[in-house]
Amino acid sequence: MTNANKLPPLKSFARLAGFMYFLLIPLGILGIMYIPMLVVDGDLTATVANLRDNEGMFKLSMLAALLVQLVDIMLVLMLYRLFVSVNQNVAKILVLLAVLGVPIALLNEVNHGAILLILDSSDISESFVLLFLGIHQYGIIIAGIFWGLWLFPMGYLVYKSNFMPKIIGIALMIGCFGYLADSFIYILLPDIGFQFAQFLFIGEIMMAFWLLIMGVNEEKWLSLQQV
Repeated sequence: MTNANKLPPLKSFARLAGFMYFLLIPLGILGIMYIPMLVVDGDLTATVANLRDNEGMFKLSMLAALLVQLVDIMLVLMLYRLFVSVNQNVAKILVLLAVLGVPIALLNEVNHGAILLILDSSDISESFVLLFLGIHQYGIIIAGIFWGLWLFPMGYLVYKSNFMPKIIGIALMIGCFGYLADSFIYILLPDIGFQFAQFLFIGEIMMAFWLLIMGVNEEKWLSLQQV
């Protein structure tokens, strides 16, 4: 029995994968980018006040960060099904690298949970808020290494597939190095504050929209199942 027999209608399956990928964008913005926007550099009092005033959004941000990981697992398994016939070994590496970042990101939200406990307690010094925010940021940086690494095998599979545009594969592979550069720069030169990934994530946007709108070339995809 071929992979084609095991999948639901191909276009629908590919578009569902595209929807999952697209869903990561708003969830990622809320779950990863929102809370750092509440931090006032060098002003603990203002930071704590912002966090208290926006506690509801803080909790929603935590929930979004957790949902990102669940959606990510579903997405990568769907991508594996779509691309395993291109190169099974590379597809397995894709899954491994993507999944390795999940427990890091999930456990990292414990730091935000600790901040909530501090905000609700009068017995714990508010100075610990900055400590847990800093630890959380390092957790994001470590998880970001794997968020970048999995893009390279993903880009390679897209490039080799012939049922999706090669330019998307190239953009994904380039994006891999953006995430890696950001992680290493933050660790070695934390004061720079420049992020490559914000300019190089175009490949992920292209991938999400292409799958969501166009799906994959069914004829070329099916031809791989017969090899």
